[in-house]
Amino acid sequence: MNIPAEFDEIRPYTPEELPQVFEELIADPDFQAVIKQVIPDVPFEILAAQLRQCKTSLDVQKKFCYGLLQNLLKKKSDGFDFECTNLSDKNKSYTFISNHRDIVLDSGFLSVGLLEQGFPTTVEIAIGDNLLIHPWIKKLVCVNKSFIVQRALSMRQMLESSARMSRYMHFAIREKKENLWIAQREGRAKDSNDHTQDSVLKMLAMGGEGHIIDRLKELNIVPLSLSYEYDPCDFLKAKEMQQKRDVEGFKKSKEDDLINMQTGIFGYKGRIHFQAAPCINDELEALRELPKTTIFSKVSEIIDKHIHKNYRLYPGNYIACDLLSGTQEYAGNYTEEDVARFNGYLQQKLSLIDLPNKDEAFLRQCLLTMYANPAINHKKAMNE
Repeated sequence: MNIPAEFDEIRPYTPEELPQVFEELIADPDFQAVIKQVIPDVPFEILAAQLRQCKTSLDVQKKFCYGLLQNLLKKKSDGFDFECTNLSDKNKSYTFISNHRDIVLDSGFLSVGLLEQGFPTTVEIAIGDNLLIHPWIKKLVCVNKSFIVQRALSMRQMLESSARMSRYMHFAIREKKENLWIAQREGRAKDSNDHTQDSVLKMLAMGGEGHIIDRLKELNIVPLSLSYEYDPCDFLKAKEMQQKRDVEGFKKSKEDDLINMQTGIFGYKGRIHFQAAPCINDELEALRELPKTTIFSKVSEIIDKHIHKNYRLYPGNYIACDLLSGTQEYAGNYTEEDVARFNGYLQQKLSLIDLPNKDEAFLRQCLLTMYANPAINHKKAMNE
């Protein structure tokens, strides 16, 4: 396939480029060390030989990533399911827009779900360049069907970069026939109050041709709800909230990003449920006559409502709501045993937060808010 050169800086590798990249990764001591840690039972030489046999990125995902993710689900979760009966045409290419909980696993588990549900391919993944801390990480994510979201640019550069990324996403859907995954906002919602940023939709509409509605419809947008019973990074998010409260201009370091990635991957997640809404093209068509200034906020509302309605709620979500409000409004959704387990979980996570001026009451409030917000947003969406 002839891929325009303008995408070279941000796109995943082509099959022709993979052999060279494989050799670079295999020779990288840091990559070797990580692989030996992640797959300790198989000699590195055998893994290298298996990697060299892969012809496409999808081959790599099926040979390595699928098994690793399955193993992770067995060890670090109480099961994963993906509800996608709304997507009857599995040969159509979709843009999944989801709430964002885990830096690595949101798109990883989605790809597992797609393969298990009989879709012909996985997703290309939008990933911020702030996470590509080492050269081998950038190579690995581009082998794993990621395209790069460039951050920390001037306003003019940001506009150019956003327009190029949008053109690439339209090209990937239209010409490459790939599915795409992108988070509904830049970064994860630290308090789990999930809302789509209009700026993400404006970026999507920069590519394509014709009316804004036609540009968005070309991407076949599917709102996707991700529900993890427990967020392994919850205590890190709470810690960051106190640091932002106490330290003016606080920003996470690259080291912090790595710790978040590792904690998210290897931490316990409880039950996991992903649910896809129908493609919103019909709902988009109904907005065609609206003023252009209001279209994006209306599309954000549509996506949010689907995501909020399709949450799978767990006892902890309801308990957090009642603990925050001091009421028993949701008491029918959990048992005393659930309360004891959730309080034990909170105490354990609070004990992991290492801050010199640790504000335990504030941190507990942060954790409760994270678990309560999905239930609050779900109730609101169901009542509208």
